[in-house]
Amino acid sequence: MNVVKIAIYGAGGFGREVAWLAQSVSMNEQRCEVVCFMDDNHALCGTKVNGLEVLSLEQATKKYPSIFVVSGIGVPKLRELTMQKAGNAGFYFATLIHPRTEMSKWIEIGEGTVICAGNILTTNIVLGKQVQINLDCTLGHDVVLSDYATLAPGVHVSGCVQIGRRAYIGTGAEILNGTQNDPIVIGDDAVIGAGACVTCSIPSGQTWVGVPAKPVRR
Repeated sequence: MNVVKIAIYGAGGFGREVAWLAQSVSMNEQRCEVVCFMDDNHALCGTKVNGLEVLSLEQATKKYPSIFVVSGIGVPKLRELTMQKAGNAGFYFATLIHPRTEMSKWIEIGEGTVICAGNILTTNIVLGKQVQINLDCTLGHDVVLSDYATLAPGVHVSGCVQIGRRAYIGTGAEILNGTQNDPIVIGDDAVIGAGACVTCSIPSGQTWVGVPAKPVRR
């Protein structure tokens, strides 16, 4: 079996989890091999994390000019910034889907998306580019996750929900269902706190917490 070489951008906690995920994934019947981490923290460069060397973007460009990159950064805005830098440096983006993911064939998945173990995606779902779905989430029918949207572990999204660009849904949150004519919409850059229960649409840029979820007053 041929090997696809991958670098993980971000050597933090989620980056280490993504590196582990990549070891369980194949791309187009090719085995994935993580060759390094990339990180903008130059204090880490030259060290090793879980046996893998940590390189700066510039160092990785010289040493591995034709490999694929996957983001290991959970913060949506930072993920967008670093993936733009990686793309400008000429890297390609890999999409990683853990084999222990259940999903129908009626799903669109954008490049660079990461789907961790234990997820269930039902039908007529659209995932943008660089989306991250962490462990043990469920997505109902007619759900849209826009570019860089992020689901933390254990999130449950019911049917007819649209989640905006760079939105972050915290651990264990639940989003109740909308309808075809009136979907629940989570705006761009919105943040849903851990354990929250969302029962209505949320404007862009707001943070909502609690059961039922309500906006945080600033």
